[in-house]
Amino acid sequence: MEEINGVPVTDEQIQEWADEAERGYDVEKLRKRGRKPVGAGPGQVVPVRIDEALLTALNERAAQDHVSRSELIRAAIRAYVA
Repeated sequence: MEEINGVPVTDEQIQEWADEAERGYDVEKLRKRGRKPVGAGPGQVVPVRIDEALLTALNERAAQDHVSRSELIRAAIRAYVA
């Protein structure tokens, strides 16, 4: 018998899944995949070299502000170019 996460899958469960699929799914309720947009379109990775002192300060500030390092960097760049 097939299992999912160690739980046996019955013929009845398979039939329930098939019936559900035939009824159709609410697309809005399905889990979204991929990363959240970070602006007007898909993000692009831009490698940047940062010395250890600046990286430490960046990590500390990100922790203090409860944001990711990437979010903090994007906010700093937006402020700089504004």
